[in-house]
Order: sequence, then C-alpha cells, then structure tokens
Amino acid sequence: MRVPVSWLREYCDPRLSAQEIGVRLNDSGTELERIESVGVGAVDDFVVGRVLAAEQHPNADRLRVCQVDDGSGETRTIVCGAPNVAAGQTVAVARPGAVMPDGSKLGKAKLRGVESSGMILAEDEVGVGEDHAGIMVLENGHEPGTPLLDALQIRDDVLDLAISPNRPDCLAVYGIAREVHALTEVPLAPDPTDSDAEPAAGSHDLQVDIDPEICLRFTVRVFEDVKIGPSPLWLKARLTAAGQRPISNVVDITNYVMLLTGQPLHAFDYDRVRGGRLRVHRAEPGQKLVTLDDVERTLSGDMALISDAEGPTSLAGVMGGQVSEVSGDTARVAMEAATWVGPNISRTMSTLGLRSEAGARFEKQLHPALAMAAQRLAARLMVDLCGARLVAGTVDVYPRPLEPRTVKLRVPRVEKLLGAAIPVPEIEAILQRLGFGATPGDSPGVLDVLVPYWRDGDIQREADVIEEVGRIHGLDKLPITLPARRHAIGRLTERQRLRRRVEDALRDRGTSEVVAYSFTSQATLDRLRLGDVPLLHIANPLSEDQSVMRPLLLPGLLDAARHNAAHGRPAVRLFESAHVYRVAGPLDKAPDGSPQGQTPARERHHLAAVLTEALPGTWRSDPRPADFYAAKALLEATIGSVGVEAWFEPGERPFLHPGRTATVLAGDERKLGWVGELHPSVAREWDLDRAVAAFEIDLDLLAEIAPGPGHYSDVTTFPPVVQDIAVVVAEDVPAADVVDAVRSASRLVDAVELFDVYHGQQVGDGNKSLALRLEFRSPERTLTDEDVTAERTKIEGVLSEIGGRLRA
Repeated sequence: MRVPVSWLREYCDPRLSAQEIGVRLNDSGTELERIESVGVGAVDDFVVGRVLAAEQHPNADRLRVCQVDDGSGETRTIVCGAPNVAAGQTVAVARPGAVMPDGSKLGKAKLRGVESSGMILAEDEVGVGEDHAGIMVLENGHEPGTPLLDALQIRDDVLDLAISPNRPDCLAVYGIAREVHALTEVPLAPDPTDSDAEPAAGSHDLQVDIDPEICLRFTVRVFEDVKIGPSPLWLKARLTAAGQRPISNVVDITNYVMLLTGQPLHAFDYDRVRGGRLRVHRAEPGQKLVTLDDVERTLSGDMALISDAEGPTSLAGVMGGQVSEVSGDTARVAMEAATWVGPNISRTMSTLGLRSEAGARFEKQLHPALAMAAQRLAARLMVDLCGARLVAGTVDVYPRPLEPRTVKLRVPRVEKLLGAAIPVPEIEAILQRLGFGATPGDSPGVLDVLVPYWRDGDIQREADVIEEVGRIHGLDKLPITLPARRHAIGRLTERQRLRRRVEDALRDRGTSEVVAYSFTSQATLDRLRLGDVPLLHIANPLSEDQSVMRPLLLPGLLDAARHNAAHGRPAVRLFESAHVYRVAGPLDKAPDGSPQGQTPARERHHLAAVLTEALPGTWRSDPRPADFYAAKALLEATIGSVGVEAWFEPGERPFLHPGRTATVLAGDERKLGWVGELHPSVAREWDLDRAVAAFEIDLDLLAEIAPGPGHYSDVTTFPPVVQDIAVVVAEDVPAADVVDAVRSASRLVDAVELFDVYHGQQVGDGNKSLALRLEFRSPERTLTDEDVTAERTKIEGVLSEIGGRLRA
C-alpha cells in the first residue's frame, strides 16, 4: 500500500517526518517496507507564473515566445512548444537551475535564435501525470512567484507499507490516518464518507439480482449529465503518487475512492447495460469474457460474474469487461460498489493468474457497510468533478445484514496477557481512538467493546481487543516477564533430547544440515529405482515436481549435493533430520505408539546423511573419497552418542552399489535403516561424478531402542589382560558375527577390537583371517594365566560353531 504523506496529513498531521511516521506504524504492526520520494528534487526553483503575452516564434511554426511574470520583478522570456499556451494563464514555471524529476538541471538555452530562460511545465515534467500534450493551467488563486508546492503537490514522500491479510482497513489512506491518530493522539479529520450528495429529480429503472453465496451486498447509483474529461491536477497528483495512472475523471474517481476508503468501485456506462438489468451469478464452465486489459479469459464454474440481459459485463471483484466500459461518449454512469466473498475472489485471481488492486482488497473480505460509505464519497466527487446529477433511487441489495459485534473485555485479563497493568481510562482512550466503543459491562472490571465495522473481520474475541490495546500502548513498554506456572515449562521430551543429541553428533563430525522440501515427484523416485513404492499423492500439488510426499530423505540430500557441485563445491558432508511419509497399513502406529487411526500416512522421523568426501585434504595429504566405511563409521558414531550399538548384515537396495551396502540392525534385531555407497548410475542421474556414500535410519525407532540416560558404573581397579588372537573363517562370514561369538563365549571379555584382516595362501582359498584384540577383566580380582586359558578354550568352542578356528 502506497500512502502519500501529504494526503495522509490532510486527515491526521502528527507534525512528524515521513521517517518518524513510518517507524511509529512499523512498531505497531503495520510494516514499513520503504519510503520513496516522488516528483521533483529541490522545489525552490519551481514557482507559479502568469503568461503576460504569447506570440508566434519568428523562426518556428510550432513554438511560441511567451513573456511570463514569475514574481521576480522582471518579465521572463520562455519559448514554449505547447499548443494550449495563451496570455492570461496561470502556469507552473521552472526557473533556470531547477532539478527535474529525471535528475537533469534546467538552464538557459537558445531555441531557434531566441533565448529561453526557464520552462512552462506540463504534467509529466513534474511527475503529476503522464500528459505531455500541453502545459498545465492552474487555478487563478495564486499570485506569480508563489512556490509551486503551495499550488500543486510536485514533491511528496510515499510510505510503502506491507499490509497483513487481516487488516484490509489499512489498504486505505484514511485507515492509515486512523492508525496514526491512535498512535499519536493527534486529532483525526472527520470521515470523508460521512456526507452525501443530494439526489436530483428523476428516476431510473435499473434492476439487480444477486447470488448471496458469492456477493454479500450490491449497491448501484445512477448519474446523469456526466461530462467525461481529465481530472483536476490535485487528483492526478495524488493518484500518481499512490501508484495509479490517471485516465479520466470518472475512472479516477473510482480509484481515488478505493485508495482513500479501501472500497473498490466500478463504473458502468449505463446506456450500455443491456436490458436495464444487472445479475450477479456464477459463471458457466468454459464461459468467456474480454476484460479491460483486452484479454479474452476462459472462466470456471465457481467464478463470480456480473451480467446484463445479454451476457457477462464484468469479472466480479477483479476487473471490468469491455462491454460496458466508460468512454468519452458516456453521458450516464451506473456506479457500483459491492461486497464480494473474499475466498471466491482469491481463487478466481489465482486460477486466472490475474491480480488487481480491487481483488487484493476484496480477497481480504471487506465489510458490507463500506460499500455505501464509498458510494457517498463517490457521489460528491461525481457531482463536483463531472458536473453530474445523482438520480434518486439507490439500488441496495443486502439480503443478510450483519449485526455489529460486541466483545466483553475483562480488565484483569489485559494484565494477565500483556504482563503489565494498563489503567482503565487509558484502555478506554486507546479503544476510542481506534474507533471502538467502550462502555462499562454488566459486572465490575468488564468493558463492553463495540467493534467498528471496518475491524469486524479481525476482532473476534477478547484476546484480539487486548492485542489492540497492547500495540497502541506500545509493545516496547511492556516488561519482560515469564508466564506464571506452578510447574516448570519448556522442557524437552526424551525423544526431543535424543533427536538433538544425534543431530549434534553429526554437526560435531563436520556435517552440515540441510532442509529440503517434503514433496518430491514420481520421476525422482524412478531415478532411484523406487517406482514400485506406494506413494502419498498430493491432491493439489504446486507442480509435477512436488506432487507426492517423500518416502525417504535421500532425494533432497542428493539435490543439495548437486546444487553444491554445480556451484564449485563438489566435496560435501550433508545431513537432514525430518519426516518421511508412506502409505499407512492397518497395523501402523504413530511415533508415540498410538494407533495411526484413519490417517492415510505413515509418518516417521528419519535421519539421513550423504557424503561425497570422507576427509578433506591437507597440505600433507590428499582428500579421502567417500566410501561404505566412511558412512558406516559416521553412522556408528552418531547412534553410539545415544548409547545404542548397531550391527550390520548384508542388504541390497536398488539405488545402492551391490556388495557395498548393508542393513542396519539394533536392539532386538530391529531394522533401523541402511548404509552404503550410491550406485554410480544413480549418482550420474544427479550429475555427481564421484563416489557417494549415504545412510538413512528411522529416528523414531532409534528413540524406542535407546536405553535412555546412562547409569553410573564403577571403574574396576583390577588390571586387564590383553591378548591378540587370529580367527580363520570363511570369506562370507561377517566380522560382526565373529565379534558377537567371542563376546557371547566369555563373561570376562570386556572389549573386542578388530584390527586386521588377512587373505593369503596360509589361510587357504575362500578364507580370511581376522585379527582381534581381546581385553579380559574381572571386577572382583586379578586374573591368572589359567583363567585366561580357560576363557580362550570357551571362545574356541563357540567359534567352531560358525566354522571358525584359532590360527596359531
């Protein structure tokens, strides 16, 4: 919303700079995006002048030599090419030295042999409008030499405000003036919509029918003897500063009223309303309408239309049609102000890809009372600026009138929510400045607050009223306090603490977190060779690339890796902790263990990581490429941070390299996830030309398995006995099985570490030798050689059950 400060000051002038006004508004919730200066730069060399004589240029047919009184005491000669310049006119003059809106500096110049000292100005030369066909002729109320700024707003500051969806009342200059009045306590000028024009003699026979499901109120006023022409300069200046292009007096009036009150209007050429009847209805599917921007639009069956007896004339609430457009021949105008159902207008603009200033207001849901308020202001302007006569008989179709809303405000509740006691007189004064009524309620400490119609949409309950009191009182004045509670609040659950621990473990090991979209596409999953996975499809996807909910986190991480590689950073270590979605089965449960119920999604929290480099290079060493073991080590360290020990068994995935992948198990042999190297052909689908390792686990399942906070265990003072053994097993026996067998064989084995693997003739074909370091320890005594020998015998017996033997 662009608000020219000079226009704002007409209704509330706090004697503050534009910057100070913007800060006050911003601090109270109306966001200030920027302050823009429009028009000329310095205004000193722009004055009012009077043309004393205008004679033909001796050397040019289209130039006039003018003698101008600019109040300096000497007549100024100015050569002018405007066809409408004439003696006796009061004009806008730029003296030599004036800085024009484009930044150029005006100087003296010879034009066809005649020296010209200054310029008689057209609209576009001072940023008032776009007309360059002739000079501006001012009203004869100003003496020569008067600063031009006193006669015409040739320079202004404009507040560019971002209005929140719940505040359509602030999409109006007078609405912003109300805010400034409430914030500064400076008097507010009377509402410009309070007074009306007097209807003249005569009548009309216009009939209106509406569909109340899409139109809450529809009003029409008819004007006769309308004289179409350009708007006065003051109106053009305001519209231009506010970002609107001046067109003609009737169209400019509709835009002016919209900018001032927030209520859009539409002017019909009454003589082009066929059949003398307007009908508000839903469009027929596939129906077509040519809008004012000369585009033929195909409509859907839920869009609101205004039609006359022969067909559609306007896309309701968004843009008018060419059928009944006001033109230079218009003599009678039907001025329409309606209240449309906001969500319907929003859907229409979204479907057609067509946005307008009117639609931007209607989609936020205006109050029906605003329609007649805008009609009153428009009627006065039509009479004053177009010489029109208001025909008696306002059409007002309002089938379901809205009653004013009253909200009960408990004064003690104000202190409870804001954390500060605000005196009742101040509360009442704030509400009254905002336009609310505040009267004592039916019990002590209660106020009955009458909500004004322009705030009916967002003031629904007591908390909304308290918010208004707080922001006008000053949020910066409220003390910093904690909510009063009997018990501590804000603690993390055990599941949340576990999640943070594993995420911190990944960060501590040099991985960076990414946040990817929860949506993906069937094509992306096909590239992962997961085309047969049941998917949750989105009913109204933003695009085909985001049409399904992601069943795993890997696609988003690969997208991030590709993005980094494309920007010169191919070596990455990335992770994501987020939800994934699968089609729910009948036995699926929610993360808290409760039945999933009727929800179609099986939603779980996963943790995944992607590595394209295991270790970065240094001045002494080359970087180590990512591989299965790098991902496995990172995963083991991560889940080990929460006290869970995992083991691995062979498990293929279609998107992983055969033989370089494993299924991750933990707890009671529950499948926690997978780890492995990405298949090279899959990596190429993401334009990754190096080895990629990854893992993904179910964090909700990890939380179920995790033992919780660790318990203290005494550190024994008895020394360990360390022995190395070599175990020969078949090539296909996992080392993890050997380690588990050793642990299960002896209760005195305190630690087992695999430190070497050997293949060669000494162990035979198809075999391997695993070197294990064992620590034997007893919490009760120092072990003897006999104790260790006995334990080794037990270990040898268990190893034989899996086909292993101790190597001498």
